[in-house]
Amino acid sequence: MTAASDPAAPWLALIGIGEDGAHGLIPAAREKLAQASFVIGGARHLKLAGSFEAQTMVWPSPIEAALPEILRRRGEKLCVLASGDPFFYGVGALLSAHIPHGEMICLPAPSSFSLAAARLAWSLQDCALLSLHGRDFERIIPALQPSAKILCLSWDGATPAKIAALLRERGLGRSMIHVLEALGGPREKIRAVEADQFDLADIDPLNLVAVEITSAPRENFVPISSGLDDSLFEHDGQLTKREIRAASLSALAPRRGDLLWDVGAGSGSVAIEWLRLDPVNRAIAIEARAERAARIGRNARNLGAPQIKIVEGKAPAAFAGLPRPQAIFVGGGSSDPDLLDQAFAALEPGGRFVVNAVTLEAEAELLARFQAIGGELTRLSVTRAEKLGGFFGWRLAMPVTQWSVTKAGRAAT
Repeated sequence: MTAASDPAAPWLALIGIGEDGAHGLIPAAREKLAQASFVIGGARHLKLAGSFEAQTMVWPSPIEAALPEILRRRGEKLCVLASGDPFFYGVGALLSAHIPHGEMICLPAPSSFSLAAARLAWSLQDCALLSLHGRDFERIIPALQPSAKILCLSWDGATPAKIAALLRERGLGRSMIHVLEALGGPREKIRAVEADQFDLADIDPLNLVAVEITSAPRENFVPISSGLDDSLFEHDGQLTKREIRAASLSALAPRRGDLLWDVGAGSGSVAIEWLRLDPVNRAIAIEARAERAARIGRNARNLGAPQIKIVEGKAPAAFAGLPRPQAIFVGGGSSDPDLLDQAFAALEPGGRFVVNAVTLEAEAELLARFQAIGGELTRLSVTRAEKLGGFFGWRLAMPVTQWSVTKAGRAAT
């Protein structure tokens, strides 16, 4: 069987193309394009590639709809055209999920991030690299840190103005915004302006925004630690307080990419901080009251965790159909044995289960489970200095009993 007809041989060439078109392709990429019988890409990519003999197809919407046609042609000489580096916020991940890597070869071009760093003389490894293309805008918020340099792929021509408005709202209006349009081609344009003075118009939809955060009062930045100040959360009193929240997150022992169920989420503070620990972490906030569920959404957006999933419903009935978690935090409903039983049953083996209790009834429930299953039973208390007449005295907050345990068994791999 020849290489051309052998499906196990590299039959699909994934080619990164820039705004400089076919002239910027390396010889190997030009050769693959010339030999292809079928080429698929965005309309812009196909135009940039110039003329060739192959049959063409423009990416449909959604892009996944093209997979049957690509897989039907398995073993033919196919080319897929993509922007820059296809494995950096590109189509590479989608294709590799369906095509073995030995059947595909990738020939990337410089990514927009690399081109932007080169134009601005920024060290790429020192920049926060984000994409707002098809993603929640608020994901940029955790990157707003002192002296940060941020490179951000835009959704469209309106994205730079939205970033400028966000910076002004957060007291960071002196920060510099660089708008880099159509990088690497003849239409390339680079403009810079302070967020406070942002007035750029006619911005090409194909743009990248570079942000230089300038000095500002420290209180204008959200800390990167666990245990954020309670004042950062909108709440009605149903809030896991800062010190207890930090201890709870520590007990949950997050691993990168883990899914958390925050049961009886209240203001959503535990789930939100879980998501802020790593951009690939996942969290489901389960809350019975509609007004609290809406409040969780507002808190998540304001603190840069818009990817939170909110389930409005009463536990344990609300657990039905949810993906199995690697960690569960129960902050509300800890005296309900059925809720605790069903939550623990849903937890993946090897996962962490953390329950906080403030009532004697809930504490008795946790004591019984600690005696039966093991784990750790901890009393957490916080005492703060408060005004007492003309002096200060210590005021003890309501203590919290915390039971934490690792579920026996090994997680599926």
